[in-house]
Amino acid sequence: MKTTIRIKLSFMMFLEFFIWGAWFVTLGTFLSQNLHASELEKANIFSTQSLGAIVAPFIIGLIADRYFNAERILGILHLIGAFLMYQMYTAPSVGMFYPYVLVYMILYMPTLALVNSVSFRQISDPEKQFSSIRVFGTIGWIVAGLSISYVFKWDAGEGMLKNTFLMAGVASLVLGLFSFGLPKTPPAKRSAEEKSNLSQILGLDAIKLLGNRNFLMFFLSSVLICIPLAFYYQYANQFLTETGLANPTGKMTIGQFSEAFFLLLLPVFFSRFGFKNTIMLGMLAWAVRYLLFAYGNAGELSYMLILGIALHGICYDFFFVSGQIYTDAKAGERYKSSAQGLITLATYGVGQLIGFWVAGFVSEYYQTAPTNAPFWQNVWLVPAVIAAVVLFLFAKFFKNEPTKPKPSV
Repeated sequence: MKTTIRIKLSFMMFLEFFIWGAWFVTLGTFLSQNLHASELEKANIFSTQSLGAIVAPFIIGLIADRYFNAERILGILHLIGAFLMYQMYTAPSVGMFYPYVLVYMILYMPTLALVNSVSFRQISDPEKQFSSIRVFGTIGWIVAGLSISYVFKWDAGEGMLKNTFLMAGVASLVLGLFSFGLPKTPPAKRSAEEKSNLSQILGLDAIKLLGNRNFLMFFLSSVLICIPLAFYYQYANQFLTETGLANPTGKMTIGQFSEAFFLLLLPVFFSRFGFKNTIMLGMLAWAVRYLLFAYGNAGELSYMLILGIALHGICYDFFFVSGQIYTDAKAGERYKSSAQGLITLATYGVGQLIGFWVAGFVSEYYQTAPTNAPFWQNVWLVPAVIAAVVLFLFAKFFKNEPTKPKPSV
């Protein structure tokens, strides 16, 4: 790969995830402090991510993969995104904010697949070359978080978090314009049968894999574990802010450093302990993380909050990345793309959609329910219990397999 192309792809990845990390991490705190949103209103707004994930396959499969260059669609979507970010920046109420964030997420979620498409078309050995490009996305997310806490100090001042949308909007404008200079990525040539196969586009071909008991158990566990995941996305930053932890957004980037570190360790765990034990460790980490949040504080027990953040690498890599590898192995050549699409739809779409609403109802309930325990302790114990139940069910019903399972279809 030419150095200039590598630099372009790396900068594209940096901006793609800088944009997301610039506003989504602090969204819950912003909605609480700036727009005074209720818990159910927060759930409604966070669920736009899941709605975007559900719609994304239509945009990618029916439009991007068939008629237009990926880099051009990427540019157009981010230019529109810059306008929508400015509208969110100026929105005075939840009612005005919601339609803009809904349209934005419907347009942004497809770009996650588009940046991958542009990258994969330019590299000759994805297994060796892609990670060195994708890591700049993680760096972008980290830089966004550190900028909010340590450069601009927006999470230390009341009402300042609205500026995160302006920062994300500027970055979206830059990426929108930059995208038109990316390597040309025209639609791949397809046969007439492939062009008309809607079920393959949406990942529905892979439903046949659910006939395998192990894959069915993994599929259901993936949906259920996204409920605890949604609690983290929706409330972690607000919880750390209200608890009094200094520079909460910057400290949350510890999770991204952890993610990069444990991603390197994942092959070791796979080879030594196998898929089942690795993924169970990821489930256990979710339960432990929320127990640490439930009983930690910003004073002498602040190390519990930091450790809970640092567990993100195990929580995410050992379950979701392991799950992607397992899905790829189980699907076989014919269903690889469809199976990944099905799992993505189940997790980021259906699973998190349920999770955001469960989180909203739980927090709404504990705001008024008579209880002796603190509000946040009650809230965090719920996803801890859910993760523990999913762990128990998976351990009981998932039959152990070799590290590299044979395709079942």
